[in-house]
Formats: sequence, C-alpha cells, structure tokens
Amino acid sequence: MKKIRRSIIAAVTIAACSSMLPAEGFAGNGCGGASWYALRSKTASGERMNPAILTAAHRSLAFGTKVKVTNRNNGRTVVVRINDRGPFIRGRVIDLSRAAAQNIGMVSSGTAKVCYQIVS
Repeated sequence: MKKIRRSIIAAVTIAACSSMLPAEGFAGNGCGGASWYALRSKTASGERMNPAILTAAHRSLAFGTKVKVTNRNNGRTVVVRINDRGPFIRGRVIDLSRAAAQNIGMVSSGTAKVCYQIVS
C-alpha cells in the first residue's frame, strides 16, 4: 500500500512540475525573440550553413521540420527548415538565416519579436 501511495505521489509531482515548464519545448508553436546569422560553418545537422537559403536554428525541433515564422512588428512571414541548434541567448526562440531574416524585414535591426508554428 505504501509503495502504491508513493508511486501516486511521484506521478502527481511529475505532472505538476511538467506543467510549469515552458511550453516551447513541448509544443510546435511559440513566440519570442529571433536573431539572424550568416556563418559558413557546419550546422548541428552536419550540413554547411548557407546564409542564402531559408533555414533556421531551434533548440529542440527535429532537423528538417518546416516552420512558419511571422515577424510580429510587420506581419511578414517566411517558411524555414530547421537545420541547426540554438539560439543560446535567453529570450530568443529561433535563429534565422540571413535570407529568412531579409524576407521578414529584420536584417537591419538584427533581432525581432516573432511567432512560429510547425507547418510540416
């Protein structure tokens, strides 16, 4: 009986704690800061980073995932493919290639508030 009670308490504790974690790590949608980068080094997926292609870095989405990113300041959108990991700066949810940043009008500012959602 005590083992069952402990198991129930453990399960309830895990459920309660998981609801306090940021939804970004579990859901395909999110909002936050974005920045852009134009390096030519290898990405975490192993491919060479090409700033002229519509790609992005995200902390947890699977490589190859297509994501629609919307600039909250001007409403412009772009669809990118996740091929890298990052960003590693608090408050940022996605790093875009230069081409993607140009499409949504954030190259000159360097950063923007965006929302993203998985499209496939």
